[in-house]
Amino acid sequence: MEESHKKVLQRYRINIVTGLDPLSVFDRLLEKGVFTQDMIDKIKSSGTRRDQARQLARDLETRGSRAFPLFLESLHESDQHSLAELLQSGAPAVQGSTTNRLVFPVVRTLPVPSAVDFQKQIKTTVVPTPTLSPERETLQSHTQVRARMQGRTRRDSLQSYKMDARPCGHCLIINNVAFEPQSELSDRSGSNIDCDKLERRFQELNFMVEVKTNLKQRKIKQELLGLSKKDHSPYDCCVVIILSHGTEVSHNRFPGAVYGVDGQYVPVQHVTNYLNGKHCPSLQGKPKLFFIQACGGGERDRGFEVFDEVEPSNSGEDDQTDAIPMSSSSDSLSMSDEPDARATLPTPSDILVSYSTFPGYVSWRDTQSGSWYIETLDRILEENAATDDLVTMLMMVNHEVSQNSAKGIYKQMPGSFNFLRKLLYFQTLS
Repeated sequence: MEESHKKVLQRYRINIVTGLDPLSVFDRLLEKGVFTQDMIDKIKSSGTRRDQARQLARDLETRGSRAFPLFLESLHESDQHSLAELLQSGAPAVQGSTTNRLVFPVVRTLPVPSAVDFQKQIKTTVVPTPTLSPERETLQSHTQVRARMQGRTRRDSLQSYKMDARPCGHCLIINNVAFEPQSELSDRSGSNIDCDKLERRFQELNFMVEVKTNLKQRKIKQELLGLSKKDHSPYDCCVVIILSHGTEVSHNRFPGAVYGVDGQYVPVQHVTNYLNGKHCPSLQGKPKLFFIQACGGGERDRGFEVFDEVEPSNSGEDDQTDAIPMSSSSDSLSMSDEPDARATLPTPSDILVSYSTFPGYVSWRDTQSGSWYIETLDRILEENAATDDLVTMLMMVNHEVSQNSAKGIYKQMPGSFNFLRKLLYFQTLS
């Protein structure tokens, strides 16, 4: 496929996923030789209508120079004119290709029968009750199709978050690198690499990114409180990323804590409290995402022996951890345990916390290339954000990081606490 046509499919991927009816174009694409029956069967088995539409768009990019115009023809033939015209508006014409001539519906004047013909028709035709004129039948047919499409859209709205605001929302990155001597915590060499990667990545995902560096515990809380006080009404999502040392603490919701550069920590469950549906009303019902690159404790995972697995990769000699021994202090926020009996949704709903490592274990960071988790997360988002939902991509991150070995011995297993109610697909800029 022409590179320009691939870019059109990627630019309007969200429109294809939300608006395409794949079942109506499968046979047409098969007849035109765009897909084989095996390929169509594979697309059908990919899941929901949205999943099938996403897989179809992805596979279409591999089907040669004629695939794009033939796809547009198939859309028009199946009465999906709006989507076809949207894609065509962003695509250059295909030189010398007869398949680029799209077939539009032809409007013809209805024949008016003579009086004799009309009498014959009355005598010979069994007319169902109630009767509709051809114009009314066409109108009713279009109304029914429109109603089915609206119903399908309503069902899809229950499956995926709205993520089309421009910009999509705020993204706060807290990057703690240089720790004060009294903290007895080492500097986190390589963290600036992580920070730069994520700043670029979330800008490309259409977020307003703000980076804060080397914050003490009190300043971390102030930044989170300030973020919670913003009006998020025009936006669809909010992201908080914390790169720091961490430890294991007592908790009743989300495990772990992150350190300020002064050696005082903030529990992760308190980090999430600032933005939950109770304390940040303008984010109610909207996804709130937290990415934590810090150790969950001090234990080093040596893994276990497996067979028939991918050969694990060994990282460099400069691997460091972000681990601090467990503390029993809860450092409670006064607002964290108040009842919320009148809420229409559970207080922690629409929250996802992605940890670089399993609670209780260390998280590895290369001083030259950054942390395993952030490096992998950045690449997975770059390669898959246009087609896959967030939870699927995090599973990809989990798998890839689990294949690494620090100093040829130690392992790492990222994971998430997922309280999202719907699928989440990021915007991808063309």
